[in-house]
Amino acid sequence: MLKAGGKWRTDFFDAQGPVKHPGPEFRQEGRCVSATLGSMAQSDSRVLALSVLAGAAGVTLAVVWYRSRRNGMCSAPPMLHLSSNAQRLGVDLCDAGAGLVLEGQQGEVLKRLDALIQCVSELKDEVQALKRALPQLQDLVKSELEGRHPGSVPRTSRRRRAIGGERDERQSSEEGESEGGYVTAHTDSEEEGDEEEDEAGDIRKKRESLAALLKKADGLHKGTNSEKTEGFAMLEQRKEEFGQSSEFLWRLARACGDCHDMALTIEEKKSCVEAGKSVANEAIGVNPMCAQSHQWYAIMCGLLSEYETVQNKIKNGYLFKDHLDKAIDLNPQDPLSYYLLGRWCYAVAQLSWIERKVAATLFGEPPSATVQDALKNFLKVEDIHPKYSKFNYVFLAKCYKDLGQRGLASKMCDAASAMQTVSKEDEEAQKELESLIPSLTF
Repeated sequence: MLKAGGKWRTDFFDAQGPVKHPGPEFRQEGRCVSATLGSMAQSDSRVLALSVLAGAAGVTLAVVWYRSRRNGMCSAPPMLHLSSNAQRLGVDLCDAGAGLVLEGQQGEVLKRLDALIQCVSELKDEVQALKRALPQLQDLVKSELEGRHPGSVPRTSRRRRAIGGERDERQSSEEGESEGGYVTAHTDSEEEGDEEEDEAGDIRKKRESLAALLKKADGLHKGTNSEKTEGFAMLEQRKEEFGQSSEFLWRLARACGDCHDMALTIEEKKSCVEAGKSVANEAIGVNPMCAQSHQWYAIMCGLLSEYETVQNKIKNGYLFKDHLDKAIDLNPQDPLSYYLLGRWCYAVAQLSWIERKVAATLFGEPPSATVQDALKNFLKVEDIHPKYSKFNYVFLAKCYKDLGQRGLASKMCDAASAMQTVSKEDEEAQKELESLIPSLTF
């Protein structure tokens, strides 16, 4: 198909040469269609031209279909020829029925072509509308992103100018309503904060009260027997309040030891020691990393061994050693732990052959320690805390005597004699010192 002279020229060929044109009706309608398409092609875009070409291709397919049917109906195929110079259409048909069929097919093709033209026209209108909307698309997008529509700002400004001072009042009311939930939540959080502050204040007061109580208990422990009794009663009354503090519990165990020293009968002494051992065990359960808890548990085991059978005595001796080692690991600068360990080593070194056999029979292996081990621990006490106690000097003198160093033993006796006798323990140390001194003169 070629476009010549502003009109569309269509030549169809087959194997027998050019085909003649149809009748004048088809020519008249073809001219109208060509005129319409030419007018639209001049004003439309390339899209419209391609659509018309597609329609023309449809017409061509319809004519080809008609030729194939005509070949089946007639012995001689029709001769169709379109000429732009002659401007005529000729049809040589086999009969009148074939002409009627051709006219009906042409009408159907024209209807479909009109529908196609209408769709293209609607598409053209939509394209034009889109072109007009493109310049405003950027403003629309910006307005949507800002959360408002174009033109709202001027209207808001006019409204603000109209209402004047009423704006502030209305805005305050709206802000109060919109922030009502936040105010409620803020109030709740303030209440929770107040509760947390109250709890923190209570905890702080409780800690201060415990610190004051422990300080007073330490002072009473160093006092007279009546003051020690007062300290025990004070701690016993506050056990329910501070029973979850290891610092409180091991001091209560220590107070039980003071009561043991002041008790007059064996039953009272044993009862005090058993109570102290139980409290010290509670302290270890609360805080296994507290050195004093292990230390006083060991002391209670040592005291209790004085009132037990040989089997329980050896058992408590093992417990004594284990907890003292733990206390020294946790606090290697406490002189009391080394003093107690020195006493244990010296006692084990003095065990008789029968006692060792009993220990081996009951526990598989008897405790092992020498006088040299005891001396080492007593010297450690003097190194950490010089003049720690009268009893430490007495045991240093005993160790040196057993090792054959009488000169050093006498020196330790002199140091012990120079110290004042204050506590009941000092009185016992003084008695042993008086019996030791005569043995060093020979």
